Amino acid sequence: MIDLHTHSTFSDGELIPAELIRRARHVGYEALAITDHADAANMEFILSHVPRMTALGHFWDITVFAGVELTHMPPGLIAEYTNKARELGAQLVVVHGETVVEPVARGTNLAAIEAGVDILAHPGLITDEEVALAVEKGVALEITTRGGHSYTNGHVATLARKHGARLVIDNDAHAPRDLVSREMRRAVALGAGLTADEFDRAEANSREIVQRLLQR
Repeated sequence: MIDLHTHSTFSDGELIPAELIRRARHVGYEALAITDHADAANMEFILSHVPRMTALGHFWDITVFAGVELTHMPPGLIAEYTNKARELGAQLVVVHGETVVEPVARGTNLAAIEAGVDILAHPGLITDEEVALAVEKGVALEITTRGGHSYTNGHVATLARKHGARLVIDNDAHAPRDLVSREMRRAVALGAGLTADEFDRAEANSREIVQRLLQR
């Protein structure tokens, strides 16, 4: 299993990075990205710890990546801070999409896709045009196991199938209970309307992202 969207005490997660990594490995994850909520105020602080966070994986036999989830950022700043995050060493840039359970600014999904981020998290009622652009830009769309954000998984799955967009399955983990099993990941995916083959493809997409990150 691979999870490319998790949070530690560097933002609103309950676990320090070492415990998050250890618990993920214990559940069975083989690769993990720690992507704490970030904006202009805390991005440098989070990313100053990249070498320490990624080194921890060696001891637990799990591949660890460090990145950010740009969160509630004005759409006009997303491209600038996507580039800034990468300059500061972010291995993965996720954007907090237009979930229906939070007041995310309209235009966030489009700005993230145009910026070419790695993953657009819980993109809510994303449009046909945005999904088509995500295909063009190589941006993966997230099916999430997290309550609330998962309300629109079915919509995301339907449009991804229609346009051939890449999906990944993430936990958006903030606490130990959020690191779900493979069986639960599969259940959420099938509940969103994915077929068994599409679930396998989504998991393969995460592996492909990991391989790409390792080659950077």
